[in-house]
Amino acid sequence: MRILHTMLRVGDLQRSIDFYTQVLDMKLLRTRDNPEYQYTLAFVGYADESEQAVLELTYNYGVSQYDLGNAYGHIALGVPDVAGACDKIRANGGKVTREAGAVKGGSTVIAFVEDPDGYKIELIEADFHERSVL
Repeated sequence: MRILHTMLRVGDLQRSIDFYTQVLDMKLLRTRDNPEYQYTLAFVGYADESEQAVLELTYNYGVSQYDLGNAYGHIALGVPDVAGACDKIRANGGKVTREAGAVKGGSTVIAFVEDPDGYKIELIEADFHERSVL
């Protein structure tokens, strides 16, 4: 077994696609519109769905915002340079909500950013031997 995707409901599909592709450097992998049931899906990620988990962005016709509730935590992305990623995200119009720094009680460097719908995304500094995600 493996995780295939995580689904996020979004209020403006193009705005969310732009954020994940232009700010977080993901690729738009595929879209699917279902007018009969009034929703559109967009799948974004750093690699093909056959290789790793991706995000499913779901737009329900006519719904422009959602109550995120208090159960949602965050999505985590590994990056080689958290401070540099924050600078790039900010330069591309993204919102950094916690600057790069050591996690409380530890030494791992993290930061938090927020997508256009308010979903939290944690950036975790990690040593990568392959192409970085940001």
